[in-house]
Amino acid sequence: MTPTSIPATLPFLPPYLLERIASSASPRLRECASQTLVVDRHFRARSGALALPPGSSVRGEPARYVYTADQLQTLPGRLVRREGEGDSGDPSIDEAYHGLGATYRLFWEAFGRHSIDDRGMAMLATVHYGKDYENAFWDGSQMVFGEGDGELFNRFTSALDIVAHELSHGVIQHEAALIYADQAGALNESLADVFGSLAKQHEQGQRVDQADWLIGEGLFTERVEGRALRSMAEPGTAYDDPLLGHDPQPGHMRDFVVTQADNGGVHINSGIPNRAFHLAAMALGGHAWDTVGPVWYDTLINRGLARDSDFAAFAALTLTTGAARFGTTSREVAAVHEAWRAVGVLP
Repeated sequence: MTPTSIPATLPFLPPYLLERIASSASPRLRECASQTLVVDRHFRARSGALALPPGSSVRGEPARYVYTADQLQTLPGRLVRREGEGDSGDPSIDEAYHGLGATYRLFWEAFGRHSIDDRGMAMLATVHYGKDYENAFWDGSQMVFGEGDGELFNRFTSALDIVAHELSHGVIQHEAALIYADQAGALNESLADVFGSLAKQHEQGQRVDQADWLIGEGLFTERVEGRALRSMAEPGTAYDDPLLGHDPQPGHMRDFVVTQADNGGVHINSGIPNRAFHLAAMALGGHAWDTVGPVWYDTLINRGLARDSDFAAFAALTLTTGAARFGTTSREVAAVHEAWRAVGVLP
C-alpha cells in the first residue's frame, strides 16, 4: 500500500486493537470501540486545516492552548486554559497543558526547536473529546484526547509520552512528512515514540538505565494484563491480555510482519527501529537526548530523508548525520551502526 499523502489523523491506538475489542468484549466496550473506529475513519477522510490562534514570537517560549470538547465531537471546542494560566483542577486539562510544555522543553532545550514548525506554532490540545472515546490523535493542526472507557483505558492524557507522541507527529509532518504506510509509516510511528519517550525522560531527568522505555504506561486500567501499549526495550512484551491479545510488535527484521492491515503494519513494525534506538542509547549511557537523540533528530530534519524512506535508508542516514555531529570514528556512530545491525536492518 502506497498512499500519496499523510492521512488527516494519526491515531495513538492501532485499529487492530480496537477491532479486537469491538468483536469480543462486553456490549458496552464493543460499543465504545466501534464508535471510536467510526470517529477515526471519519477524521482520516476529512480535509482542511484548523485556523490556529497566535503562536509565540519569542524563541524558547511556547504558546499552549487547551480546549474541552465537553464530550462532543467539535474541534477545537471551548478554550479552558492558555499559556501562563494556572492549573484548572481538571486532570485532563492540566495533564494536556503540562504535557505540551514538557514536549516543547525537550525540543527546545535538546534540539533548539521552537515548537512544532520551529517558528513558534501554537500548540493546541482538545480534551474530553466524545463520549467514551478510546483514542488520541494528531489531526494535522492539533492534538485530540479521549477519556477512555474507564474499564480498559484510562484518560489518554494520563501518560506524558502519549501527549508527546502526538505532538511529535506534528514535528514529523512539518519536516519529513513520511508517508503513513509500510516501512515509512512505521518510521513515522517510531519517531513519535522516540521523541515521546525522550520527553518523559527529559522531564524526569532520567538516564537511559533509569527509564522504563514504555510507551503509554498508565493508559491501561488494572483490569488489563499489561505494562503499556509498547515497549521500546523489548518489543512484543508490553501486554498479554485475554481480551486485547498479545503485543504483536517484532524487534528484528526476521520477524517483520507483512500485512495490509494498519496501513501496512505501521504500529506493529515500528518496534524494530524503536529497539534500534534503545540499543544505541543503552550502549552510550547518560541521557539519551544528549547522545543518540540528536542523531535521530538530525536525521528527521535532513533533506536527504525521503518521504518513502524504508528502515535501511533511514539507518544509513543516521550514520551520515551521526558522523556530521560527532565524527566518523566516534563512539556514537559505532553504537548507532551496531544497533541497526543488531535488529537486522544493516549488515
